[in-house]
Amino acid sequence: MSPAWAARPATRIIGITGPIGCGKSTVSGWLRELGLATIDADAVARDVVEPGEPALAAVVEGFGPAILQPDGALDRAALGRIVFADAAALERLERIVHPAVRPRILAAIEAARVARASGVAVEAIRLVEGGLAELCDEVWRVRCSPEAQRARLTGRGMTADEAERRIAAQAGLETRVAAVATRVIDTDGTLAEARARVSTAWTAASAASG
Repeated sequence: MSPAWAARPATRIIGITGPIGCGKSTVSGWLRELGLATIDADAVARDVVEPGEPALAAVVEGFGPAILQPDGALDRAALGRIVFADAAALERLERIVHPAVRPRILAAIEAARVARASGVAVEAIRLVEGGLAELCDEVWRVRCSPEAQRARLTGRGMTADEAERRIAAQAGLETRVAAVATRVIDTDGTLAEARARVSTAWTAASAASG
């Protein structure tokens, strides 16, 4: 049976992805200011591993009780030290979390369509790997120079070594995204310049929906 929104005017869905530190959240925020509903897949992924959630129990089963804090909440730093140093461990974590994330994102998209939002921006670093790109009318690859990326990560409090590990853990991401990307959003330069690029891209994307 067709979903309830099928008979209504289309809401443009824009996937926002790219490597860590390149400005995905900033781009998503600018789109929110332009009137789009925004969905942060990372925030959803955090929600699905809160205490009491089935995905948290599965993560503990897969990685052991050492990834829990004394109060039973997930110790994200401890888990991060494991998965960002081991590509196989990261893939295992994603296999646990992604199936719990997807239904919530679908529900959020449906809510935006019911509200007749002009667009929805789905921000996800694993947009392609998580099967979310297929939901999108466009995929925007957010990029910046390696120098800017490292400066932004260390500006968040990461050490240079931590930043390199996070970047290395995403090896191949840009290649995978490039295969499906509709537009490239460059966030180098000033904030005003990057913001203008986003506004121009959304104007073009919304015109394409007509």
